[in-house]
Amino acid sequence: MVDANPIYECECGTQLPAQLLSCPSCGRLPHAGRLRELVADADRARARGELRNQAAALRSALELLPADSRQHEVIRARVVELSEMIDAGLAPKSETPLEDASPNSEKSRHVLLKAGSAAGIIAMLFWKFKFILVFLATKAKLLLLGLSKSTTLFTMLLSLGVYWAAWGWKFGLGVVLSIYVHEMGHVAELRKFGIRATAPMFLPGLGAMVRLHQYPQTAREDARVGLAGPIWGLGASIATLVLYYATQLPIIAAIATVGAWINLFNLVPVWQLDGARGFRSLSRPQRWIALAVIAASWIPTQEGLLVLLGIGAGFQCFAKDAPTHGDARGLISYAGLVVALALLSGIPVPEVAVP
Repeated sequence: MVDANPIYECECGTQLPAQLLSCPSCGRLPHAGRLRELVADADRARARGELRNQAAALRSALELLPADSRQHEVIRARVVELSEMIDAGLAPKSETPLEDASPNSEKSRHVLLKAGSAAGIIAMLFWKFKFILVFLATKAKLLLLGLSKSTTLFTMLLSLGVYWAAWGWKFGLGVVLSIYVHEMGHVAELRKFGIRATAPMFLPGLGAMVRLHQYPQTAREDARVGLAGPIWGLGASIATLVLYYATQLPIIAAIATVGAWINLFNLVPVWQLDGARGFRSLSRPQRWIALAVIAASWIPTQEGLLVLLGIGAGFQCFAKDAPTHGDARGLISYAGLVVALALLSGIPVPEVAVP
């Protein structure tokens, strides 16, 4: 039998439970050895130019340090710095040409500047095609990785059974896959920032969730993770809609619109929904802009769910947690998702016969 609460012995001889991060007798750190290993891992990752691995090692180190200690303050500041670099798509000079696959790289900007000529247009299309191949290779691998987890696969099958009984296996499978892609968007962004989390776990009839072992250190980091799910979900809905136009199968159109509706619902900025996390990085003026976008989207679409988004956004406009400095990228992402998903959810769907 394994002891769930191991006891550590401090150098001064005091017996300490694992959750105690400093010795009350002498003030030493009981996990000093492990901390040195993690710092060494971070240094090696830094030497290789691996921002994500460096951030991951330092996040683990934070868990072993008292929150009020000087060491915790220093390491957290470094984690925040790394997070900002990852978010901005920056790479240290020692990092090798992975920037070729980044839309923010100097190479991509050079190609876009040359796009005025015929040769430049061809070069831009070639670069875009290359970027798509890289994206598919990396993201497809991540999607398959999620399915390799027993908890994900088992709970996914349970959810499929529930939706199958209600709407038939075709529609049920489409809904389950839409939810899965959404959750893997969160997982991808968490991995990008070096934040440890579980694979998706489905809650039959309720959706799915990802449990975090570590938490974002800044509001912007949290917003990126929160909005990544709807962004991936939007991509899945667009891909499904394209498949519908290619096949003209009504059930595929239904899956596309329902997937869009599910992701739009997640943008309601309340409780633990993705919209609430996306709002955390928005300043008060930006929250009013987001509310205006929601209202403007309702006019052409008449999507009733936008009323809920508007009520939640209005509440957030008066919340006291709005940061002083806004987040332009977060605002653009949220507003773009609202418009795109509202339009997708309103696409007319031919009548579908449910088995």
